[in-house]
Amino acid sequence: MVTEDDTEGRNTIDSKVARLIDEYGLGGAYGDRLESLWTADGSERESLRALADRFNERLLDAAITDAGMSTVDGEVANIYRLLTDDDVSSGNRIEARRRLEQHGVDVDQLERDFVTYQAIRSYLKEYRDAQYESDSQADRTESVVDTIQRLKSRTRSVAERSLDQLRGTDRITLGEFRLFIDISVHCEECETQYEFVDLVKRGGCECEAE
Repeated sequence: MVTEDDTEGRNTIDSKVARLIDEYGLGGAYGDRLESLWTADGSERESLRALADRFNERLLDAAITDAGMSTVDGEVANIYRLLTDDDVSSGNRIEARRRLEQHGVDVDQLERDFVTYQAIRSYLKEYRDAQYESDSQADRTESVVDTIQRLKSRTRSVAERSLDQLRGTDRITLGEFRLFIDISVHCEECETQYEFVDLVKRGGCECEAE
């Protein structure tokens, strides 16, 4: 395992995760923790996507602490869910953002700092030289799922903000709403239809493999 203090040979590698660990004051041991979770055996191992969520939630916690905002147990995780989960209503998401902003948290910057699955992978494999024997096909599937989910999240965020701005300036009439960004795949051979991510995760439709 490479520690955060051992920077020899890594100074030329640009790592967003490493920079944020330093900027948010997470401490050198935090990188060790991410690596140990990724390389753990069996059920103790966390996927790169899970580690990205863990890392982003830690950034949120650091921003909240720095702003002097008090929270109860489990509240940071809930705020992160309100900011990022597809199933959260626009009203609840906007309320969470406004609460953070009222305490001086720069939510726009915080969301720009949130990292992707790919950033965590680059940090662990290229910056820290961590190794884990994994199925390359599983990695590719995870990458596709992550890309689509990030695009959906970005589209949803832009659409929700646009509607909220139009409503706030009385250009449209709209009560509390829930925005759905769905990508469905219909197979014309077996006549089945699945949500994109579900289709990829299940390994395909009802057609028999050739």
